[in-house]
Amino acid sequence: MMVRKWGVVREIIFTEPQLQELLVEVDGKLQRAYNYPQLAGSLQVGAKVLLNTSAVELSLGTGGRHFVLPTQSGGELGPGHIMKLRYTPLQFNSLSVEEEDSPLHSQIQEFESLAGMPVLIGTLHSQLPPMAAGLRFTEEGTRRGLKIAYLMTDGAALPLALSRLVPRLRKAGLIDFVITCGQAYGGDYEAINLYSGLAAAKVLGADAALVAMGPGIVGTGTTWGTTAISQGEAINAVNILGGRPVAVPRLSFADPRSRHRGVSHHTITSLGKVALTEAILALPKLKPEWEQLVHRQLTEVGLAVKHKLLIADSSYVLPLLEKLEIPLSTMGRGPREEEAFFLAAAAAGVIGVSLLF
Repeated sequence: MMVRKWGVVREIIFTEPQLQELLVEVDGKLQRAYNYPQLAGSLQVGAKVLLNTSAVELSLGTGGRHFVLPTQSGGELGPGHIMKLRYTPLQFNSLSVEEEDSPLHSQIQEFESLAGMPVLIGTLHSQLPPMAAGLRFTEEGTRRGLKIAYLMTDGAALPLALSRLVPRLRKAGLIDFVITCGQAYGGDYEAINLYSGLAAAKVLGADAALVAMGPGIVGTGTTWGTTAISQGEAINAVNILGGRPVAVPRLSFADPRSRHRGVSHHTITSLGKVALTEAILALPKLKPEWEQLVHRQLTEVGLAVKHKLLIADSSYVLPLLEKLEIPLSTMGRGPREEEAFFLAAAAAGVIGVSLLF
């Protein structure tokens, strides 16, 4: 059940067209809240707001903020007939790349194949920077003139506006445009699903694409109860459409949970049981003891045979991201604690480039 409370806006921490971060007074305490102007309108200090406080009540990490609920009439319909957040009180219309009113409609209709386009597929949003930088930069730090699309799927946060990484990646020139797929929204283009989103990326001239969910991830510790299994589904989609899927394994040697040590059980399930077609599994050069554990795990579950394992030296990518002042963090840990995690994502970018030349 949704927990709702009234509050008053006491400070606007920052405001953008698609997102406001607020300091609101709730039950006599100052707490942070997010407002999406597209849904609830733009707010000013002193406004009385109705808040969804469920995430804070549950002490969640990503998304652990209050969210402003619409309470006022107003707003206008934009273009398009495809609803996002469908059949909920918050549903709104969007212009999808597939529909007849879209400028891309005829090209999407005529689309036949990705023609071997490399598609890097991650699970966590935090893998995006090294994936993109591995594609964009040479080992000498020279920029490659590639057109890179990011396809945000709907396994975690639905609004693109919640991402702090995507604006930084845009500003640094690491991604060129964003397509939000399924119930995710707020990208440069909207797509009904990942398949049509990939078609749109190709039609729009992308040389390579990144696929990953938005901020956050849903997981339960069980084999099947996680949105990370969408990685396997994305591998199938890319192969069906004639692309080259490059899977980013989730690696960790700092996570205290044994199921995520070395190769995460999420990766093993996604690539071993959900993916029905072959992918390139990107692996970075690691410390010998780490490499031995990773290869043993992949061999024991059959992934070393089912997929094509490629190793790339991606060590130069992380210093480049540091120079660009793009923060790297996963589960509250940075590159020093989780070097293998970020190197694996960077390796996918390095390998993805090799498929183009």
